[in-house]
Amino acid sequence: WSAQGLIDPVDVVKAEGSYFWDSNGKKFLDFSSQLVNVNIGHQHPKLVKAIQDYAAKMCTIAPFHANDMRSEAARLIAEVAPGDLNMVFFTNGGAEAAENAVRLAKLHTGRHKILTMYRSYHGSTSGAIALTGDPRRWPNETGASGAVKFWGPYPYRSAFHSSNDKEECERALQHLEDVLMVEGPHTVAMIGLETVVGTNGILVPPEGYLQGVRDLCTKYGIVMMCDEVMAGFGRCGEWFAVNKWHVTPDLICFAKGVNSGYVPLGGVVISQKIADSFKERVYPGGLTYMGHPLACAAAVASINIFKEEKVLEHVRKMAENVIAPELDRLKDKHPSVGDVRGLGMFWAIELVKNRDTRAPYVPFNASGADAKPMAEIVAFCKQQGMWPFTHFNRIHVVPPCTTSEADLRTGLAIIDEALNIADKHYVG
Repeated sequence: WSAQGLIDPVDVVKAEGSYFWDSNGKKFLDFSSQLVNVNIGHQHPKLVKAIQDYAAKMCTIAPFHANDMRSEAARLIAEVAPGDLNMVFFTNGGAEAAENAVRLAKLHTGRHKILTMYRSYHGSTSGAIALTGDPRRWPNETGASGAVKFWGPYPYRSAFHSSNDKEECERALQHLEDVLMVEGPHTVAMIGLETVVGTNGILVPPEGYLQGVRDLCTKYGIVMMCDEVMAGFGRCGEWFAVNKWHVTPDLICFAKGVNSGYVPLGGVVISQKIADSFKERVYPGGLTYMGHPLACAAAVASINIFKEEKVLEHVRKMAENVIAPELDRLKDKHPSVGDVRGLGMFWAIELVKNRDTRAPYVPFNASGADAKPMAEIVAFCKQQGMWPFTHFNRIHVVPPCTTSEADLRTGLAIIDEALNIADKHYVG
């Protein structure tokens, strides 16, 4: 995602907890969790030790062998997944998880089309980028993927001219059923969606939407896939974000927070019905490093640490007592803040030039001079020792799930100051 001759990366030499340091000794509060994946924080000693201990026992083994860490990781992941999602197909990351979810759905149903949202991201491999609904798809499209896009709910910028969340939910579901009608539901293998849209806006679905999608999938015999690569493992204050709405999809894609990227790992949690499709039928896919024992040892340790240290409870407490009220205060204080939304440690501040028209602070997919106002905010945050996550006209608040109240308040205070820059561009 970079012009290679134009990048000037920060040379990181150390990381610990919610911080990392560059080679000049500058300390950064990591309000990005890197790529929203270091949920447990940097260099958690128990997680590091688990990798070291297992490396001393066995560094790698092929996926056709049974392995204690692979089995235990699968058991723990299935244990916290909803309903009958009892089986796990391991991959090396989120994009491969999306690829295999598509393959599972197509083979299970015998159908060829996949419906996914605009304003989504599912990965950068050829199949996963075809599912993606943001501009990163454009230069990578092959035109032969079978992926069809639909509009998901986004109350602040409704594609359906809704005036409230209830209307947005109803109209978004009607739109989806209309898309199914004209595409032919009998041709659709899977509807895939990020449970909570991540990079493209941290869009929390209105109450009833996920259940509505579940009902449509059941009605037409379509596989429902929830992509929780970013939203899962504590990010939304739940093991999986779907648990908040008590909805059970047929497939869940995961990666990132399952072990915070200490060793690459992803996968698909699979319903028993779909898994049974391959009991006596070959599944035509596999990866040399799938279920890598060091990665799985890290996942086992991470899940147990989350339980022992009550990380989910901490995330919910920080969201309710610190992040939500502080972001509401920033919205009241700064005219450039059009909307704030999120849950857990997963929030977005949407910046506008005018609250009445909701004109974005920078244009959609802005680059060059058009993106400069946002670049000024990013530069200020870094100067103040906070590493932000931004996308288009939004600042995302996505620190590690273990971040302390004091560090959260420090980061939010820097954002408060940075918003003074945005206010200077306000024309409302």
